[in-house]
Amino acid sequence: MMIRTVKISPFPDQKPGTSGLRKKVPVFQTPGYTEAFIQSIFDSLDGFKGETLVIGGDGRYYNRHVIQTAIRMAAANGFGRVLVGQGGILSTPAASHLIRKSGAFGGLILSASHNPGGPTEDFGIKYNISNGGPAPEKLTDEIFARTGEIDRYLIAGFDDVNLDQTGTFEAGGMAVEIVDPVADYADLMETLFDFDAMRSLIAGGFKVTFDAMHAVTGPYASEILGRRLGVDSKLIYNATPLEDFGGHHPDPNLVHAKALFDRMMADDAPDFGAASDGDGDRNLIIGKGIFVTPSDSLAILAANAHLAPGYKGGLKGIARSMPTSGAADRVAEKLGVEMHETPTGWKFFGNLLDAGRCTICGEESAGTGSDHVREKDGLWAVLLWLNILAVRKQSMIDIVRDHWAQFGRTYYSRHDYEAIDTGRANQLIQALEGGLSNLAGRQVGSLTTERADSFIYHDPVDGSVSHNQGLRIFFEGGSRLVFRLSGTGTSGATLRVYMERHEPDPSLQDQETQAALAPVIEAAETLAEIGKWTGREAPTVIT
Repeated sequence: MMIRTVKISPFPDQKPGTSGLRKKVPVFQTPGYTEAFIQSIFDSLDGFKGETLVIGGDGRYYNRHVIQTAIRMAAANGFGRVLVGQGGILSTPAASHLIRKSGAFGGLILSASHNPGGPTEDFGIKYNISNGGPAPEKLTDEIFARTGEIDRYLIAGFDDVNLDQTGTFEAGGMAVEIVDPVADYADLMETLFDFDAMRSLIAGGFKVTFDAMHAVTGPYASEILGRRLGVDSKLIYNATPLEDFGGHHPDPNLVHAKALFDRMMADDAPDFGAASDGDGDRNLIIGKGIFVTPSDSLAILAANAHLAPGYKGGLKGIARSMPTSGAADRVAEKLGVEMHETPTGWKFFGNLLDAGRCTICGEESAGTGSDHVREKDGLWAVLLWLNILAVRKQSMIDIVRDHWAQFGRTYYSRHDYEAIDTGRANQLIQALEGGLSNLAGRQVGSLTTERADSFIYHDPVDGSVSHNQGLRIFFEGGSRLVFRLSGTGTSGATLRVYMERHEPDPSLQDQETQAALAPVIEAAETLAEIGKWTGREAPTVIT
């Protein structure tokens, strides 16, 4: 095997965010840019000689090219085997499962998740470790440090591998195995859920619709929902993965999945609707006439998980990201299990899952999952909902209202200010943080501030500490505000403002969400002066 050593200079902008490195495609196409980051990953690892590496992505533009590069670099750096999803396709949860099932050393997941795709749009590279989960902060810090001093990369010289033909091939002295991207994952789902009950529900006339958004979950939905459960194929929309996601934004929220929302609000709507994002780790859940927020979905799934075979023994604990509402906390309290509040980023759930400290995890950004993999999992959430519906034999709206009556309703919303000037965004956060210590007892409109802090996470498993994870402001009566700058965008900064208010009275649980949150929304502007710092009169997206 011919191995070339190619001299390069460091790129200063390769700091991984919460889910790897994300940039515009033209940036990754800069000569040596992609190779420098992949080599920095390999240089930060020890003990992988002869081991297995999993590679796959969400099918977006530039996916196939980078996979060929990664295969050649894996061979040059000494990996013994590479597993690649057929066509370059692997959903993020399926990649996590494949890493775990195959005993792989780790994996490269090529995705920018819910961000748009195309020649001038977004691309991303993320490294997952042997437990199937995202690299922890210690490793991503090491990778970033290496990107600042990288001076060469190693790459083997051999022809492109045929990504569309399953089987095992030899390439440069390394085994390359092209695998069915769906089968192993679908089989795993059958061990967790009562497929007979769900098939019976659907055969009895319960209508399910799913929007794959021309992203990676199309083949998974067609196999699992369509072939294995009997969902009408005409109700599985946009099931063919496209490099540009059909020109749409593959983010399953009420803005980018509005067609699904409108369909589910119609008088003749299906009984259950769902969507997933670019790489298959996020979910949107809508019943006939009711949208279920991700925070509520986490709480309801946790409260009812015992109805599915894989969770009939109960939960070891529940974990949520800090910005996610406290709805799941009330479920954990009733179940008598641990409740963990972590920073944003699925990597923080990994230690808890590995240590058996929790079973179900969730983030307000539409990510939900369990200990079956070490990633959030969009289709898993869809299937657990269907399993619950099949057992309880109630409508979605009745299940949600029953939950609110029992635990109270937590009104919740997120306001995103996208692509704002990074300097101004940082000034906003710095100004707000500087005044946190003086907020206790301050009257803000009709609300009274109880306490405020900058969230610091102390990992109960390994003792690590994560600072600067978001600013929290708590009000008397249970309302809360959270401010964060997101690490998932590729242009400018995204300010995320999270608002919540708990309402225990069932007679007050039918208010429109933004109206119910009006005092909290007003407090956000008063305290943070968002308009002043961003120049925006309104959020870019409200979810």
